[in-house]
Amino acid sequence: MHTGSCLCGAIRYEIRGDVGPGFYCHCRRCRKAGGSAFASNAVVAAEHFVVTAGEDALKTFIADTGLHRSFCGNCGSPIISRREGVPQVRVRLGTLDTPLGAGQGPQAHIYVGSKADWWEIHDELPRYPEAPPRPR
Repeated sequence: MHTGSCLCGAIRYEIRGDVGPGFYCHCRRCRKAGGSAFASNAVVAAEHFVVTAGEDALKTFIADTGLHRSFCGNCGSPIISRREGVPQVRVRLGTLDTPLGAGQGPQAHIYVGSKADWWEIHDELPRYPEAPPRPR
């Protein structure tokens, strides 16, 4: 099990299952939402993501694309994003309080076709111009 929280500690959560594939997202919307060159996310089954404290502080912005971005209404920390009807959430890895373990961090860069022009990728992870192909 993993635990996490926002910057001010108002929101606390548990991941009561596996942390799935991690990735660095370079899309314009993730850059805007996090104020950085990219977002570090991992996929988690929605049923395994449980807010244990501060649910009243959790605010959600619904983008015109239908993506729900949830964040702390007190400190602004982005926590998860999700889509209606999709049984998974994307957890912001920077909010984890427990270590993932070696080799469990992000395994790819996505949406590099729209990455910040001032950022250079300096690793050998796979790069996708948009979303990676979905497994069949």
